[in-house]
Amino acid sequence: MNDTLWICSLFDPFYEWAMTFDQIKTFLWVARLDGFRRAAERLNLSQPAVSTRIANLEKELRVPLFERGPGELILTKHGTLLLSYAEQMLFVEEEIKQRVANPSETEGLFRVGASETIAQAWLPDFLKELSEEYPRVNVDLTVDISLNLRSALLERKLDLALLMGPVSEFSVQNVELPSFDLHWYRATANPETDLSQIPVISYSSKTRPYRELMSELSRRVGPRLRVYASASLSASLKMIAAGIAVGPYPRALANDLLASGKIVEFDPGFRPQPLSFTASYLSEPRSFLIENSAEMARAVAVDWDKIHPK
Repeated sequence: MNDTLWICSLFDPFYEWAMTFDQIKTFLWVARLDGFRRAAERLNLSQPAVSTRIANLEKELRVPLFERGPGELILTKHGTLLLSYAEQMLFVEEEIKQRVANPSETEGLFRVGASETIAQAWLPDFLKELSEEYPRVNVDLTVDISLNLRSALLERKLDLALLMGPVSEFSVQNVELPSFDLHWYRATANPETDLSQIPVISYSSKTRPYRELMSELSRRVGPRLRVYASASLSASLKMIAAGIAVGPYPRALANDLLASGKIVEFDPGFRPQPLSFTASYLSEPRSFLIENSAEMARAVAVDWDKIHPK
């Protein structure tokens, strides 16, 4: 079938199709994610189910959509042409969902990634509101350091990432969230605050706060500085409470230990920069569920920030 006849057949009311929108959507995700396995994960389907949809679509259209080589998947000229129509169809579907459909009827898997700071602050409030707005959406939650969340977002393994941002990629939309001030804490039972005498514990060595803190401490303390790095913020604060180290963390994480009298604040003469966060997501293909959820996260974070000391 030549290109002209094939395109016309898409809109010919007398042409009988067995093609389904699910097949078109599956094709789009296979093309965007460059593979059947990734598309299966994104659509919450088995890989054989994805392969069957693509095979049936190619059979219906009577053209190959992919060239299958060792370790790669390449769109044919017909596949490239179909992709542009598939993207338009998905956009129209999202417009219908946004303007016509009841949000409570929205279904699917929504993959959210969050840093531990947010997970221990306002994330439960966000997930509660999300569940109320979209009661039929299943959430797959990942809590990790921002570096890993960023990679997962760009690899399309996450739909929304609540992380230390922004993510500086042209394909990513960043919604600014309230920041977290950092305060220094020590054990109540251990009054030592000389940073040349007691170790400083900080965020993971793969994070911006760690790099900034190391730079400042190296200048202020010098070669006697000892720094522990940990991706687990709750474990870090327990080490502070045990008198093993001191460190700067948001009050949102330290509140319980402060209330129990196990740790206290102190001033070593400087305070690190606040932690900046964004709700980040890929702008294409457009998803009103993701866009609305990012704005919902911002509203929840702002409300939480108003009633919690910074």
